[in-house]
Amino acid sequence: MNLSVMGKISTVFKYLFSSFISLNLFILALLLFLLLLFNIKRKSKYVHYIVLVIYVAFMLSIFIASPAYIGYSIDSFIKGIMKYIYFPSTVAYFFIMLFCGGMLIYSIYSKKLTKFKRIFNYVTFSIMFFLFTAFVVVVTYNKLDIRVLELLYKNDTVLSIVQISNFILFGWIIFTLFYKLYNYFKKNYDKKNED
Repeated sequence: MNLSVMGKISTVFKYLFSSFISLNLFILALLLFLLLLFNIKRKSKYVHYIVLVIYVAFMLSIFIASPAYIGYSIDSFIKGIMKYIYFPSTVAYFFIMLFCGGMLIYSIYSKKLTKFKRIFNYVTFSIMFFLFTAFVVVVTYNKLDIRVLELLYKNDTVLSIVQISNFILFGWIIFTLFYKLYNYFKKNYDKKNED
């Protein structure tokens, strides 16, 4: 498929007007967009609920109409995660460290974080930066080509550093999600007790 960008856009537009169902799907998406757009000023909760129900119904209809596609997608997602855990990508590791740097900067300047969460973030990201620096040192010292994954996977130190870093990041994500849920429920519980 050697279409240019304009060729791809043209193909999508041809599809858009090629059948009754594609035209109806486009009109539905456009109406939902316009409904959300005009609701920005009104801020009606009912409009948000209606749009949410429509999107959930749409997703459920996809689950019902194409279970093989859904099963394949979930299976591929899980296999991708397992593959990354056992054979981590150094490119993804670099972007993970950029994310950690951004979260560290957020932790330093955010006024919303509690003292406990700020300290937890500092500890986690300091360990992550230590491990990333160790990864770079080991790769450089052993003159490993980071583009050849087989060489990296043969080096137990490199593989262990990357896998431990992934484990720490995964633990930080899980802890942060539960911490946010805890704070949300605590806030609602305290508000109900005040009433």
